[in-house]
Amino acid sequence: MNKPEILAPAGNLEKLKAAINFGADAVYLGGSKLNLRAFADNFTTDELKEGIEFAHSKNKRVYVTLNVFPHNEDLEGLEEYLKELYELKVNAIIVSDPGIIMTAREVVPNLELHLSTQANNVNWRSAIFWHKQGVKRIVLARELSIEEIKEIREKIPSDCEIEAFVHGSMCMSYSGRCLLSNYMTGRDSNRGQCAQPCRYKYYLVEEKRPNEYFSINEDDKGTYIMNSKDLCMIEHIPELVEAGINSFKIEGRMKSSYYVASVVKAYREALDHYFENPIAYKFDPKWMEYLTRPSHRVYYTGFYFGEKDKQYHSSSAYIRNFDIVGMVLDYDLKTKRAVIEQRNKAFQGDTVEVLKPKGDNIIIELQDLKDKNDKPIESTPVAQMIYSIKTDVVLEKGNILIKEKNQNI
Repeated sequence: MNKPEILAPAGNLEKLKAAINFGADAVYLGGSKLNLRAFADNFTTDELKEGIEFAHSKNKRVYVTLNVFPHNEDLEGLEEYLKELYELKVNAIIVSDPGIIMTAREVVPNLELHLSTQANNVNWRSAIFWHKQGVKRIVLARELSIEEIKEIREKIPSDCEIEAFVHGSMCMSYSGRCLLSNYMTGRDSNRGQCAQPCRYKYYLVEEKRPNEYFSINEDDKGTYIMNSKDLCMIEHIPELVEAGINSFKIEGRMKSSYYVASVVKAYREALDHYFENPIAYKFDPKWMEYLTRPSHRVYYTGFYFGEKDKQYHSSSAYIRNFDIVGMVLDYDLKTKRAVIEQRNKAFQGDTVEVLKPKGDNIIIELQDLKDKNDKPIESTPVAQMIYSIKTDVVLEKGNILIKEKNQNI
């Protein structure tokens, strides 16, 4: 068995570094054009160059998304952009539109192509078709069972890779092809501008009684009939590996660095543990703890096991038990002081967990807080302020401090 790649989202440069530091084999991100996360930070050319250099220095890979369905005006400058990505040495581009694929084959024939899940590939014949067009990897549609994936793997060429989502938000429409946002807000979901109206609360209103709202759920709080749970396959690593999936994809370019780091760590540990001894492999509950602490919706296993009527979730609210409060920038062994960049407000005496790339989380207390001018402070109220703490626990650059939300209420 070949060990699958863990592929993580990178909404910006900080998240890219967090993903790689916490164990991702590759990251995917959006550049300045043609990606489906128009409201993410996305990468400038300089940031993309820095991110690629950082990833390659650690023998990791970077994939850039060009997965919109482009209108005519979106094609302007496409050739130049493709050449720029190739010269920056991206490892692959993720594409869904035949026009972009054709252009890439003409302009940068040596640039690796991955077919986006937006192309809705759900069978082995389609996979072979795209492979013949020069596509090396098929990102399968989310609407496939584990048995269907096995059959696809068995019937496609061995040099055609398959990638599948294993964790993150799900869409109520077919692999993201939705027009609700277009109809309701004028924002085109297929060009990166989705407003997620499927997460809104809805009532039933009869045309001639405009002020009478009828609930279409069990209670009087409205309903979220199109809202989906979040995918989570952490408890099914053996099945995913045995299905022949080459890349485990994590959704979440709009999520926090904490989310990226914690989710990557969970899947990294689980996958490594499985390959150490597949026969003796046992699921460790701590991996699920890593996944339930960052912001998420109720988890389920998607379409993998043929379960019926379980995608719907009765609330669009996220479950948020912990917040990221800081990123460690440095630690001085002599003074035992750690320099932190603030992410959420923290207070003197707070108990926080330190999320590290390897090993269990460590509990520390925030003591002797000082600002960047070395003056004592009681809290960290300013966004991204630099402060320091004293701790005997040796912290490392890139460690993440998280705090349970019920503190200081």
